[in-house]
Amino acid sequence: PTVTSPCKILKCNSEFWVATSGSHHLGTEEAPEFCTALRAYAHCTRRTARTCRGDLAYHSAVHGIEDLMVQHNCSKDGPTSQPRLRTLPPGDSQERSDSPEICHYEKSFHKHSAAPNYTHCGLFGDPHLRTFTDTFQTCKVQGAWPLIDNNYLNVQVTNTPVLPGSTATATSKLTIIFKSFQECVDQKVYQAEMDELPAAFADGSKNGGDKHGANSLKITEKVSGQHIEIQAKYIGTTIVVRQVGRYLTFAVRMPEEVVNAVEDRDSQGLYLCLRGCPLNQQIDFQTIRSAQATEGRARRKGPSLPAPPEAFTYETATAKCREKLPVEDLYFQSCVFDLLTTGDVNFMLAAYYAFEDVKMLHSNKDKLHLYERTRDLAPGNAAPSGTSTALWVLLLCLSQCWLCLL
Repeated sequence: PTVTSPCKILKCNSEFWVATSGSHHLGTEEAPEFCTALRAYAHCTRRTARTCRGDLAYHSAVHGIEDLMVQHNCSKDGPTSQPRLRTLPPGDSQERSDSPEICHYEKSFHKHSAAPNYTHCGLFGDPHLRTFTDTFQTCKVQGAWPLIDNNYLNVQVTNTPVLPGSTATATSKLTIIFKSFQECVDQKVYQAEMDELPAAFADGSKNGGDKHGANSLKITEKVSGQHIEIQAKYIGTTIVVRQVGRYLTFAVRMPEEVVNAVEDRDSQGLYLCLRGCPLNQQIDFQTIRSAQATEGRARRKGPSLPAPPEAFTYETATAKCREKLPVEDLYFQSCVFDLLTTGDVNFMLAAYYAFEDVKMLHSNKDKLHLYERTRDLAPGNAAPSGTSTALWVLLLCLSQCWLCLL
């Protein structure tokens, strides 16, 4: 049911980069270790050759390996274990502290009177979207959709069906393009997909390239194959990408100034993190949740009804989600919805990690939890607020007066 590229050249690039970090500082006595890493790189490309025949990055890597073999007088025969070579010494281009001030958003911003305002967007699960304006939606959005599209970067996700014939979809591929910016960074592309969460950009690098402010864009691997973080200091942006189970989650912290930096906002087109999902792509999972709960109660009263095909009932799903999400906010409700829809417990973890990312990235700690609007609540759960509260108090007073008259 899912469509992903079987070509694993990004993994080969990433492994070679990790193995040779700092290799340009190696002396001649360490050349054999570099050759060992090159042979391992070549072996990795051969393993994926059959599935990468039409991939330009693959062919570029193959030619690059041949050139490096010649330059370093490496033989094609020999050990292929990947040694972890010495780390970059202080002062290397990846760790420069003398980057131009323009390559550090917060430093340049503080020249002005007001501090920057940060916003958050996240996508997780089946999939659930939290926009930059703290609107929470559940969407279908099957296929490729843009999450972010501004003057500095583009983010696109591809969502595929979780089960054959199901309307439930989840993110199976993610592409992030950081556009070239002044003397700070070259254009860089990050790509992740199911079972492929690289700790490097598509070209194998881990920073913004050869420009003076290259360190203002940097990838850090938090948990191998499960959690990476990208810091783009030149635009004050932090991106977190995770693989939970088979699928990906995305979270970003970005200044409002960057969010709204577009050439022509009116004709920009769809941009999910800013505008949300189209109405025809939105799912009212609150209604589905209420129906599931009602069906569960009816089943208890009438045991002759057929059992649900899912691995979870409404009661077992709520109990499972409560283990990680004790507050019954929209993250909790999303967890319940996803367990009922997919039967996959990894969707509970996706909701949990999405909320953990909100706690880290959202600048307003009072807005961490989101709740459904009063009018969306199931009967019996609605709490009076605003005008409805005043009306409720008035009716109570009238009833008391009527009792006094009697």
